[in-house]
Amino acid sequence: MSDRVVPEGSRRRRRPTKQGAVLSERLIVDTALRLVAAHGAEALSVRRLGAALGADPSALYRYFRNTDALLLALADEMIGRAQEGWRATGNWREDLRAMGLRIHAAYLAQPQAALLAAHRTTGRAHETLAVERILGILRDGGFPDPLAVRIYHAFVDQALAFAAQDAAAAALPEAAAEADAEVWHAAYGRLPAETHPHIAATYPLLTAEMRHSGYPFALELTLTAASALHPDAQP
Repeated sequence: MSDRVVPEGSRRRRRPTKQGAVLSERLIVDTALRLVAAHGAEALSVRRLGAALGADPSALYRYFRNTDALLLALADEMIGRAQEGWRATGNWREDLRAMGLRIHAAYLAQPQAALLAAHRTTGRAHETLAVERILGILRDGGFPDPLAVRIYHAFVDQALAFAAQDAAAAALPEAAAEADAEVWHAAYGRLPAETHPHIAATYPLLTAEMRHSGYPFALELTLTAASALHPDAQP
């Protein structure tokens, strides 16, 4: 793509695309997410996106400087979807839990896009709103600013790291996912108590636990640690 992005107010395409749609940033982002979901990272190209939109690929230059700018828009869209319908309750622990689970779920809903974008910082509207809201939850919850910032950092990195890991698992081909799951039975289930007593003792629990994401419990551990650091926590 080029470096000549048309200002937002001048972007509107006068004629519809071959599919009868008028190009917009939102239409391009939604179409890109669908392409990536169906075909993976390789689908994020000007040529394929233009074909899906029924538009000349050069028309996309009016909206995004390059494919990296488009990728950041996809990342920001997922963050925006995580916040849809969210309302603060005034209980910092409940609000932080809800925000974390929403972020994790939004990325898992788009696992292929999450693999591309979970580690990116967008600086766009949805991301800055999320940062404002999470810091607001912590500051309004009584955490002093230095501690609020450190908890924010740990909370967000944890949510995004689990989102990326779980998205990678969700994006595996079915055969590979089944093979990974079988390892817990074929390898761990055969380890003798003489050499691996702890695995042997916990094997049924371990295999059941590893079927699911560890994020919800990891989030609870983070919230419990934050509670212990709160200025009002009892010594």
